[in-house]
Amino acid sequence: MRRKLQGVTLVEMMIVVVIISILAAIAYPSYRQYIAKAKRNEAMAALLKIATLQERWYLQNNTYTTNMNNLGFNGVNNVPSDTGTYIIRIVSADANTFVADANYQPGDVESTKCDVFTINGSGIKGSSPATDCWTNTRR
Repeated sequence: MRRKLQGVTLVEMMIVVVIISILAAIAYPSYRQYIAKAKRNEAMAALLKIATLQERWYLQNNTYTTNMNNLGFNGVNNVPSDTGTYIIRIVSADANTFVADANYQPGDVESTKCDVFTINGSGIKGSSPATDCWTNTRR
């Protein structure tokens, strides 16, 4: 009597590999979009934090500051975001207003979407090259 050998055939293994490849091809672009959105949200949150801290500084000193150290950041200016994807800085500040921006560092496809975020003392938010990065986080 012959015993029947049990195991996985090459065809079955190839089917599994093809299915996993298809699932990965579908999931990877969504994952990249999710990561890019998270990094943009990180830059926007950092700028909103700077705006809040600038208002606190203004209440105590009657002027805005260009020194990020005064606001509690480590570094005078050009402070990296938590992931290091954006460089946050205060471009200008005086007794009337301030301008802060976040510049995207890696030179990949994302830089053509939301490369620079800005905020000023009046709360006006901007971005480039796309003008709706603050409101359209689906990019």
